[in-house]
Amino acid sequence: MKCVQPRGVDLKCEKKTIIERVGLLVSLLGLVGSLGLSIAHLWGAEGVIRRVRVPESNYCRLRFPAIREETLYWAQPVLKDPSDGDIIDFYGPCDYDPLGKEEIARQRAQLQRDRYREMER
Repeated sequence: MKCVQPRGVDLKCEKKTIIERVGLLVSLLGLVGSLGLSIAHLWGAEGVIRRVRVPESNYCRLRFPAIREETLYWAQPVLKDPSDGDIIDFYGPCDYDPLGKEEIARQRAQLQRDRYREMER
């Protein structure tokens, strides 16, 4: 909405224009942010450090951090920080999800085996 004043500058009109522009900017930032998150989710990019496709197949070599042990039984587990050095080197489907049901079950089973071995010592 444009304000037209025959004389001088109307401060109310300028404030209204600034507020409209800020509102538009905030809306655009929200849209771009949600779009970026959607694209990352579609590509399964969350947590994957490296993805190398095997030529002429649907298989990849993936490298991603392990799941934090204390979050393995949460509804939404969390990956460790890559700088911790606990990196999984995986060969399998390119769309493999490091936080998917299959990986969670695999890491839970590994944790149970590790704990059992510690008890035997």
